[in-house]
Amino acid sequence: MKTLKSILPIVTILLSVTLLYSCKDKTPSVAKIFVRSNSNELLQDARVVIIADISKNDSDIEYVDTLMTNSSGFAEFNLQDYYNQVGKEVTVATFDVICKKAELTGEDEIRTRIHTTAVETIYVK
Repeated sequence: MKTLKSILPIVTILLSVTLLYSCKDKTPSVAKIFVRSNSNELLQDARVVIIADISKNDSDIEYVDTLMTNSSGFAEFNLQDYYNQVGKEVTVATFDVICKKAELTGEDEIRTRIHTTAVETIYVK
């Protein structure tokens, strides 16, 4: 009986922490863009711009973000702010992607979903 009284507070704390953690938002919404040359080489320090495509999205909120690719050749955009702005009814969005490295450019689009990581590779020519 004495050991049960000493274990009860620990069990209560563990259950409380578990419940609080489960209420937290799951994974963030991310777009990961790889930039490759025609020779399939990943390009570091390429400029990547994403633009919300208003004609293809259920929302008319404008969104533009720019990042440079890292040493691994990709740029990772956190889109959680965009999805927070458009509201809970919008769970999918399309973004135009423009990449540039020196005189090389490439364009494509990426379709993203809330709380997931979307991945796209853009080839610059």
